[in-house]
Amino acid sequence: MKNILAIALIIIGAVVFFQGFNRKDSLVGRASEAGTSVANSLDGGARTPRHVVTMVVGGVLVVVGIGLIARRNRAV
Repeated sequence: MKNILAIALIIIGAVVFFQGFNRKDSLVGRASEAGTSVANSLDGGARTPRHVVTMVVGGVLVVVGIGLIARRNRAV
């Protein structure tokens, strides 16, 4: 069961990561970067574009999935 969950997390994480990566290269992603840059320069905020957050979430899911596969079963 643990391996099935881990593989599912890796697959879902990869899909989410590549969705963010594709958005980064699109017109919407470039407009988002430009808007975020302007907004941050006006008020000094620390905003991040949505595609960056999507890529980070996807990467975290992949790492958690790999961690579940790599974790050894401990005898109780």
